[in-house]
Amino acid sequence: MCGIAGRILEESGPIGRDLVELMDAQVHRGADSTGFALYGSPLESGYIVRAVGFERSRLDSDLEDFKSIIRSQGCDFAVDPVADDAESRHVSVRMVVSEISDLPKWTRAVDEISSRIEVQSVGRSLEIIKDVGTAADVADKHGVRDYCGTHGLGHARLATESSVVPTASHPFWARPFPDVAIVHNGQITNYFLLRNRLERQGYRFMTANDSELIAVWISDRMRQGQGKPEALRKSIDEIDGVFTYLIADRDSIGFAKDKWAIKPLVVMGDEREIAVATEEQAVRRIYLEEGDVVNFDGPAITHTWPILDAREAA
Repeated sequence: MCGIAGRILEESGPIGRDLVELMDAQVHRGADSTGFALYGSPLESGYIVRAVGFERSRLDSDLEDFKSIIRSQGCDFAVDPVADDAESRHVSVRMVVSEISDLPKWTRAVDEISSRIEVQSVGRSLEIIKDVGTAADVADKHGVRDYCGTHGLGHARLATESSVVPTASHPFWARPFPDVAIVHNGQITNYFLLRNRLERQGYRFMTANDSELIAVWISDRMRQGQGKPEALRKSIDEIDGVFTYLIADRDSIGFAKDKWAIKPLVVMGDEREIAVATEEQAVRRIYLEEGDVVNFDGPAITHTWPILDAREAA
């Protein structure tokens, strides 16, 4: 029942505002939590880290411990961390850190205190912002509408299995691959089999949400040399269940739809910019003029949309 969305702009602009509109239009599909994967101007060096602290009252000491850990990995804060000023017990923290020489090792190190402060995303461009509540709730709390960038993903969650907490919400970072995020509508039925295989390779999962698996599965395939289009096609054969998912990195947004074609997806736009969502009425919040809507209505469909900035840079 969850709602998903993606947005690509021709050039950097109000990506946060557009994604909030796309998710607000689909709030009826799930109001347990809402999240956004936002891609802004990439850092030339260092990484943006988004994290959730579980106890606001001890955030200062938790950040001190976090700083000690990253310093042991040859890294440090490039600027002082910034936390939200809400009254919730949990707290969202944005950090910018210096260059990381070994991101998998760095991630394993900071995960030592994940019971107190859990990293939600790492990237030169990516920032994952997610929390309990509706799109409007999350946007108001975290200033999502003011975020400028080139592309991003959104998700409205109806929780069916795992907990209703910010860290179990979408989007999910493809731990430990930088700048990769996913949103998913559906259910993976061979989740535990695939998770066990990936864990034996050294990957770590922070939740019991099956969606987290897909991001790592795709990224691992690409690490082994597969291109994204091929990895997307392979996922239809090897991941069982009913699903439609969107996966983003700095260069593109791609999607895959399972062979049963149960979970819908539509898109409006052209070769330079698009809006994609679970429901047509959501994309028409973005495109107010009359236009054609492409309904990806068949089984076993995949597609990848390149980011114009990345394409022109290449």
